[in-house]
Amino acid sequence: MTSNPPHILIVDDHREIRDALAKYLEKNGMRATSAANATLMDAALKVGEFDLIVLDVMMPGEDGLSVCRRLRAAGTMPILMLTALGDETDRIVGLEVGADDYLPKPFNPRELLARIKAILRRSDRVEVAGGSLAGHMLAFDRWVLDTDRRLLTNKDGTEVALTTAEFRLLTVFLERPRFVLSREQLLDLTAGRAAQVFDRTIDNQISRLRRKIEVDPAKPMLITTVWGGGYSLSTDVKGKP
Repeated sequence: MTSNPPHILIVDDHREIRDALAKYLEKNGMRATSAANATLMDAALKVGEFDLIVLDVMMPGEDGLSVCRRLRAAGTMPILMLTALGDETDRIVGLEVGADDYLPKPFNPRELLARIKAILRRSDRVEVAGGSLAGHMLAFDRWVLDTDRRLLTNKDGTEVALTTAEFRLLTVFLERPRFVLSREQLLDLTAGRAAQVFDRTIDNQISRLRRKIEVDPAKPMLITTVWGGGYSLSTDVKGKP
């Protein structure tokens, strides 16, 4: 992020919601741009620089979950999803496809603002790659992580982009190889309790990360589950400061 006010892209097919959110965010020191659908969002992303996307799930055309998957495959911009569906399953699906947070409608604009600020604070901390890991190439198993580029490369040269949440979680493990970390510790280390989290947040993030780094995600050998304890990176790390 730059020193300029955070620039938020609001993607929602309801004009009243877009306009009200834009005015509220601007009133509270942020910049806001609105888009009514995925096509207009793509056009805005081509010409503008944004710090976070507020993305509605239920939209005509390409829906929010599909958009989130696509954005996650292409980069690491933070995403806060909105939905009129309050079911826990829908919240979990949003997190599983890569959203940084999830807020059901109707919501209090103050809560939305607080969640945006919390996500941006976490993103700022990620920019320094966990502090001591900045500027390093970390080798573990068949992978090398470039902490400045947030890019994983395996031994055959295939590059794998990481989302903000995945990068944050992986660096926590790489700083503490073979150390058992409870879910609570992982939440504290990755999010700082800065925002409300769901009980399965860490489990979902672990699942997504395993799909990227494990030979067989169903039988993980790198990030292992310690029953009654939590999770552990079960390999050594080279290149640590």
